[in-house]
Amino acid sequence: MPPALAAPELRDLPLDATEMLSQAEGWGTARAIGMALHAAGRLEEAVAMLEASPARVEYAHALVDLGASLRRANRRAAARDPLRLALDVADSCGAEPLAERARHELHAAGGRPRRPRTSGVDSLTPSERRIAEMAAGGLSNPEIAQALFVTRKTVEAHLGNAYRKLDIRSRGELPAALRVSAG
Repeated sequence: MPPALAAPELRDLPLDATEMLSQAEGWGTARAIGMALHAAGRLEEAVAMLEASPARVEYAHALVDLGASLRRANRRAAARDPLRLALDVADSCGAEPLAERARHELHAAGGRPRRPRTSGVDSLTPSERRIAEMAAGGLSNPEIAQALFVTRKTVEAHLGNAYRKLDIRSRGELPAALRVSAG
């Protein structure tokens, strides 16, 4: 006869959203707090918390749920911006089912889905990416040109394209833009 199964410990039971949020705040990470806020249905707060987090898929999930909630509340115009952003973020992460859900919700909210991404780190050419990474690493334009056996004008052109695609304005923003876009 098999041994009797022990009753589950309290720590083995699922947490409710309030307990989850309390534990997440103890951890202090934007991802954990954002996910707990999302689970608690505090979607606007979850989106704000996850925006600063490297957890891009969770951010896209929160945006889709926020947009869907706004659409169901008959706030279709307000739903479009978070849904467009969710579509962009989900596409950049390769989360196709989530991107498709964002596309569907956006259409239901009366919006038109954009074409696939033409911005972000995934839109950089290999040369733009290599030069942007070297610049983010602290090399000057002449140093990059010398290392790659290209002209300074070529480096400037590639960096200009990278800035436009990453939606940044200065060399100092490169490390964060490359890190956030890739994460």
